[in-house]
Amino acid sequence: MTDVSRPGLCLGFAIAALTLLSAPAGAEERVVNFYNWSNYMAPDVLEAFTRETGIKVVYDTFDANETLETRLMAGKSGYDVVVPTAYFLQRQIKANIFQKLDKAKLPNLANAWPMVTKNLATYDPGNDFAVNYMWGTTGIGYNVAKLKAILGPDAKIDSWDIVFKPENLAKFKDCGVHMLDSADDIFPAALNYLGLDPNSTQQADLEKAADIVAKVRPSVRKFHSSEYLSALATGEICFVVGWSGDIMQARAHAAEAKDGIEIGYAIPKEGAQMFFDNLAIPADAKNVKEAHELINYLYRPDVAAKNSDFLSYASGNLASQKLVDPKILNDKNIYPDEATLAKLFVITAREPATQRVINRLWTKVKTGR
Repeated sequence: MTDVSRPGLCLGFAIAALTLLSAPAGAEERVVNFYNWSNYMAPDVLEAFTRETGIKVVYDTFDANETLETRLMAGKSGYDVVVPTAYFLQRQIKANIFQKLDKAKLPNLANAWPMVTKNLATYDPGNDFAVNYMWGTTGIGYNVAKLKAILGPDAKIDSWDIVFKPENLAKFKDCGVHMLDSADDIFPAALNYLGLDPNSTQQADLEKAADIVAKVRPSVRKFHSSEYLSALATGEICFVVGWSGDIMQARAHAAEAKDGIEIGYAIPKEGAQMFFDNLAIPADAKNVKEAHELINYLYRPDVAAKNSDFLSYASGNLASQKLVDPKILNDKNIYPDEATLAKLFVITAREPATQRVINRLWTKVKTGR
């Protein structure tokens, strides 16, 4: 969700401009303006694109779907490629924010994963406006040593009980709890836990979800959608409801630091949300040819595999799986098996009136008022 936006450790990707190949004398400089989630691109991928094509990449990042949507809804965003999550993409398509992709200019779409493409069609019928970049789940990340110290040496996390029962989450309060600042991730998890439809638009259901989150609010140190990555990796916090890939990145950073911090991730047995982050071209994009070239490049199997390896997210590129590091490919928390996939759910776009209710309830939860 990737809220992949999905996020936290400063990896130096907020690059104002990447240009490693000068345009020929007298030629007009080719540019593509790319707006992506924080920490959502492997090092050197965009530089390599510039070296190969001569196209300069102006790269900006965000860490909330709402931030991206506000820019797009206002018009004249200045971006040529953006990365909306699918349930935002759905209503943005209806608002005519994007232009149809010219698939003749995207030959690497032959590498797309049919399972992902089929799921994405729920939001983008015909798969006309977007292609999947990365996908993942919203689950629970935790410090393994802290978990064992608090709950015992044989403890494991396998249920949302640990999050939504106040007496359980309170046990982690002192070592630090974060939650995504994303009603679209937390409320569906709560609804599903309560045995309700995670896509419910009934105000009574939404209020039940808000109530259960409000009851655990005293144990949450911070609602944020990017800071938890570094905080978990360094031991500043011990528990988070976050996005799978970010938590896996935190695990990798912790291992690299060799400070003895081990990070775990759990997809609860009750089920979890499956989200899709996608590449799309705004309707008012100025550099459409270059936008297609960038998307096609990102769909090259070797490039998609490099991103998947670094980000610890599953790629929508099936052909890339032959090149993905086996440690990533065989991790069921990143590339779930069929049994795990069967427990996952997707959420769809809400009508504006419902979204206003959700936003109001979320603000109430976060502020405690």
